[in-house]
This record gives sequence, structure tokens and C-alpha cells, in this order.
Amino acid sequence: MEDDGARTAYAVIHGRTTWVFLEGDAYEFHGEGPRGRAAAPIEESSLSAPMPARVLSVAVAVGQAVAKGDVLVTLEAMKMELPIRAPRDGTVAAVSCQTGRMVAAGDPLVELK
Repeated sequence: MEDDGARTAYAVIHGRTTWVFLEGDAYEFHGEGPRGRAAAPIEESSLSAPMPARVLSVAVAVGQAVAKGDVLVTLEAMKMELPIRAPRDGTVAAVSCQTGRMVAAGDPLVELK
């Protein structure tokens, strides 16, 4: 099957911030209207909850080696599943969330070293 270039993205708007989730990456936009200022992909905060959500699953444990792109945690927000992926290779230093629990925007999920 030929790739037509189409992709499915999910967006969440909260106040003047819009989060867009595309193929496992999260992007954050600030401003008003369609000409808001775009930020780079969320790398540092990708190990924190990008919005209030419920933890569906935790796929890693302390001491586990992970590769860039591995799914560490899966969140559910607004009936969407949001995989939180490793931004780089590393070792899990801490897991700060539990399956079934709610997390707030910015809450730490996993720490890599």
C-alpha cells in the first residue's frame, strides 16, 4: 500500500495552550487563534503528564534499560490513549505513577538516567 502522507493527530486545547499528539510525539502551541506560536516537540517534559489524565499502563520498571521511542507509560485523556515515549536511550531511575491513578499536567511519570 502506498503512503498517501495522511496522518492522524489528536489535539487538546486548554486556555491558550494547545497540545497536539502525532505518532507518539507531543507538540505544544501557545497563543490565541490559528496563528499561535509553536514550540519544539516536547522532549524534556515528555516524561511528565502533558495534561490531566488517567494512567492506563506502566510499561517499565526501575533499573530497566529503554531505547529512544519506547513506550514508558500510556495515559488516557478525553477518550484518547497517549503513549509517553522515551526521548532518548537510558535507564529508568524512578517510576512516579501507578496504573489506574489520575495525574495532573506536569506530574512526573518516569525519570531516566
